[in-house]
Amino acid sequence: MLSEPSIRVLVVDDHPVVREGVVTQLSRHGGIEVVGYAADAAGAVRECARERPDVVLLDVRLPDALAADVVPRLRAVSSSSRILLFTAFPEHAAVAPSLAAGACGLLVKDASGTALRDALREVVRTGSYGGAEPAVANAPVTPREYDVLRLVAFGHTNSEIGEQLGLSLNTVKGYLRNVMHKLDARNRAQVIANARAHGLL
Repeated sequence: MLSEPSIRVLVVDDHPVVREGVVTQLSRHGGIEVVGYAADAAGAVRECARERPDVVLLDVRLPDALAADVVPRLRAVSSSSRILLFTAFPEHAAVAPSLAAGACGLLVKDASGTALRDALREVVRTGSYGGAEPAVANAPVTPREYDVLRLVAFGHTNSEIGEQLGLSLNTVKGYLRNVMHKLDARNRAQVIANARAHGLL
């Protein structure tokens, strides 16, 4: 009787301890092979294109991008790869946009090795993982406000943000005004700094 092929996993996280911990956890379980690592979005896209893994275990926050921006890029280079978000902050405002962009589910970083193995198997088998629901209601900004905030953090003007999101200039200004009020900021630089302090960027 032939054994099932191993699940091939790409681990994307900027913390070496986390990456090594995942490998250690998965090495205890048969049928799963870590085929690559990446510490940032650029590396993730490059490795995903090269290895075409079954599952990409993707940290929500990377040094050069957030998962909401990375998911479409990963899907573009390897449409068959399933993307499982991996985060210590399930309430992070980036979770909902990342799932909307095509991620298959969310797993918290303090999950046991068995839970990690089971999540990977479920994602491969069903195309989704429902082991954790993002607590979006706890986020200090709405998903749309977060979209605007994210683009502000990447240096886009209000006009550019409007073009990317299909919003009028006044609507963008309104969302940005709401975010600044919620984060107690008086200008764009301060809203970015305060958002980082809140773990939003």
